[in-house]
Amino acid sequence: MRGFALLIGTNLAVLVVLGIVMTLLEPWLVSQGINVNMAWTLGFALVFGMGGAVISLLMSKSMAIRSTRARVITQPSGQTERWLVETVARQAKAAGIGMPDVAIYEAPEPNAFATGASRNNALVAVSTGLLRGMRPNEVEAVLGHEVAHVANGDMVTLTLIQGVLNTFVLFLSRILGQLIDRVVFRSDRAYGPGYFISVIVLQIVLGILASMIVMAFSRWREFRADAGGAQLAGRANMIAALRRLQSASQPSTLPESVEAFGIRGRVGEGIKRLMMSHPPLEERIEALAAGA
Repeated sequence: MRGFALLIGTNLAVLVVLGIVMTLLEPWLVSQGINVNMAWTLGFALVFGMGGAVISLLMSKSMAIRSTRARVITQPSGQTERWLVETVARQAKAAGIGMPDVAIYEAPEPNAFATGASRNNALVAVSTGLLRGMRPNEVEAVLGHEVAHVANGDMVTLTLIQGVLNTFVLFLSRILGQLIDRVVFRSDRAYGPGYFISVIVLQIVLGILASMIVMAFSRWREFRADAGGAQLAGRANMIAALRRLQSASQPSTLPESVEAFGIRGRVGEGIKRLMMSHPPLEERIEALAAGA
């Protein structure tokens, strides 16, 4: 859970910082005679909420390469690298997407991830632990899972959902903050102390709820990518790959910024499950075995 806690904490910190900027800017605009109405607040929240999400999407591939120190295969060296590139190329063609960059990164645990700004500008990366610890048919299934993520447009959709939720967190916290300031704190000023306090608290609370929604979508997309991987590499191979991942004892070493895009994630029980980006592997295996 440490990685997801940091991921959520980072998102909340961004929201708070953006919120403080908006909170300080609003009174200044009013003092300059600029009418700050609900439409303006929503528009401003949209710029701040969506802007950060879109920027992170555009930078996702380069950031993932830097944070994992992945080596993009530009000229395959050896049979394994040639096989990786050829397999991804074949699966990408079958999925109807552009050829992703293929990379390898050093990590002891079996893992892989896909990221990128679009279906035709993506990255598929695998760990050295995955190449050492899995059979070729299982690696092929993992690659199919990641190619399915790209074909499904999961990175773009996840970013848009996060951006929309960030927008409404910034917007609703301001509207509710004004209400609390006037009704609870009885402030007769446009922006009293109660407004600033309420907005920051509301951003944190609403930001946590928004993160739960994002994680719920992230769990759903894993089932869909498993089904896509089964179509590209065979259902039996996909189930075998998930079982191999299930038997792996090494914890994930992916950076927090990339971990949600890995094929395996940390598990949690109870309330922690709401913050999981991946469903438990046993549930994913059961869904595939049932033909979901």
